[in-house]
Amino acid sequence: MKKIISAKLYLIGVSVLPLLMLSNMVAADAHNRQGESETEKTQGYNVNDRGAVSRNSTGLCWRTGFWTEEMAIPECDPDDTPPVEKQAATPAPAPLTSPEKITLSADALFDFDKAVLKPQGKASLDEFVGKLNMISYDLVIAVGHTDRLGSDEYNKRLSIRRAEAVKGYLVSKGISADRVFTDGKGESDPVTGDTCRGEKRTKALIDCLQPDRRVEIEVAGTRSDRYETIEQK
Repeated sequence: MKKIISAKLYLIGVSVLPLLMLSNMVAADAHNRQGESETEKTQGYNVNDRGAVSRNSTGLCWRTGFWTEEMAIPECDPDDTPPVEKQAATPAPAPLTSPEKITLSADALFDFDKAVLKPQGKASLDEFVGKLNMISYDLVIAVGHTDRLGSDEYNKRLSIRRAEAVKGYLVSKGISADRVFTDGKGESDPVTGDTCRGEKRTKALIDCLQPDRRVEIEVAGTRSDRYETIEQK
């Protein structure tokens, strides 16, 4: 009976031995690979028996003859180390220190002596609304102006009607009515000065006074990251 048991134990020992040898071989191979990986990182530099990079008396790392820029490490060669790309921070909205102002020609917006928007005028305001939607703003102010032809009272009323027509269109495009203000200055603020001579309503004089007939729109608010200067011709 003892011989049979001994034989069984022998057979078990023989069977287990190859498995143990294989396990040891795998572990040794993994250790060697890890060592190779660490060596690859430092083979560009001399290392001491503790695995640290050797340095000279001035603190500089000793390079080996195999060193290349690809082997550079930050603690030894920071200038040759490939830079780490950093994600650019999103800039904060820049404050709008002064209101942005655009000037729309009344001749482009309205027929002469009228306050009904023309298709061309609506197209200009559509462009303005598109850019207005790119900013965070506090308020919009539309101010109408006329030339000096006609009475002061009539021109005052006409300038207000034109400013109100602009506001109505902006509101129809989604701009809050509570944030749009209007004013009309009539002929009180001309830009032509005294360059246009005469009082008779001739075509030449009407053409000369064209810059005076306008609607100015001021936008006060805060620029967004998509802000672009609002300009109209």
